[in-house]
Amino acid sequence: MCKGANMDIATLFDSSLDPASLFDLPRPASECRIVVAMSGGVDSSVVAALAAATGAEVIGITLQLYDYGAATGRKGACCAGDDISDARAVSDRLGIAHYVFDHESAFREDVVETFADDYLQGRTPVPCIRCNMGPKFTDLLRMARELGADCLATGHYVRREMGPAGAQLHRAIDPARDQSYFLYATTEAQLDYIRFPLGGLPKAQVRELAEQAGLRNAAKPDSQDICFVPDGDYAKIVKSLRPEGVKPGVIVHAETGETLGEHKGVIHFTVGQRRGLDIGGQPEPLYVIGLDAGTAQVRVGPKRLLAVGSATLIGTNRIGSLPETPLTAKVRSLSKPVPIELEGSLGDGKTVKLRFANPEFGVAPGQAAVIYAGERVVGGGWIDAAEPAIQLITPTLTTAVPIS
Repeated sequence: MCKGANMDIATLFDSSLDPASLFDLPRPASECRIVVAMSGGVDSSVVAALAAATGAEVIGITLQLYDYGAATGRKGACCAGDDISDARAVSDRLGIAHYVFDHESAFREDVVETFADDYLQGRTPVPCIRCNMGPKFTDLLRMARELGADCLATGHYVRREMGPAGAQLHRAIDPARDQSYFLYATTEAQLDYIRFPLGGLPKAQVRELAEQAGLRNAAKPDSQDICFVPDGDYAKIVKSLRPEGVKPGVIVHAETGETLGEHKGVIHFTVGQRRGLDIGGQPEPLYVIGLDAGTAQVRVGPKRLLAVGSATLIGTNRIGSLPETPLTAKVRSLSKPVPIELEGSLGDGKTVKLRFANPEFGVAPGQAAVIYAGERVVGGGWIDAAEPAIQLITPTLTTAVPIS
């Protein structure tokens, strides 16, 4: 490790910022080793710079997951070849070791293939959560331990706070950057070892730190898309992976049963979608209410039919004990937490029922429901089915898409 590089980087940061305090190290930083997950983006690069500024030995690790960004010539996908080059350049600038591990095969099987299967079954997947559950927090954590690191640090915008019973996961200080929705499946054992140095910083300050440290990607745009779908065309990816599973069908009114049009596959639709239905001439706006992959039906209706009273969650995780305080939940990454009650025992993969205090809209099977107690993440699970707040007259038309 180049100790001189540490000293140079340390002098670049504002004296009011104490990098060592961001990592909660078990002993003096000079005696510690920090492994940093480096995607090539500005956030993880700043984490690496902050880690180097502590005086600890720092090792950067980049997982080669899916080089779709390089294939399309589009920068900004977190797994693209250009990003690996950026991570390596930042590591050279900081004087830290950097390693790249090929995880394309595992990523394709655990994340990409599951993504395609979910869409074919009428679900709305969240691959970023599966990636965190697998390659990022399982494989990277194992590598960090094998390297004898005292912790694994990432560029996620969440906070790790110490509570009476141990480490807790909290929402980021910057609500516009909060990524807690994607990390609800973090286990208590993982949380003991992982650090999130950026959770208490606004994004603007992170950019400033990158500039102060002279990082070449300081002005690099944030990735807005799923890394293996950088152009946002989910259906194209699904068709390329499962061409035999894509079949056309009809668009049916959920209340009347009337056939309103045809479609080229349920993979083109998600619950709550309004645009792209191509069924004009209706007396009121229509939304996707439910998807039946078996019959290839897309069921649409007025917005009131999107109202959901409760949802069943499977594969749940709990972080710490459940408090006595009221609970809230987010059913989409960009939604606001809403008051809920739980029925059942959360965690250990068990199934629970989540009841909304007020009808919630756009609850889609395949997405996650993340549960909060104030700012603290207490866990969550995958939405398996949703029960409509308004019962339809025709019993065969439901908003729930059971997961087999």
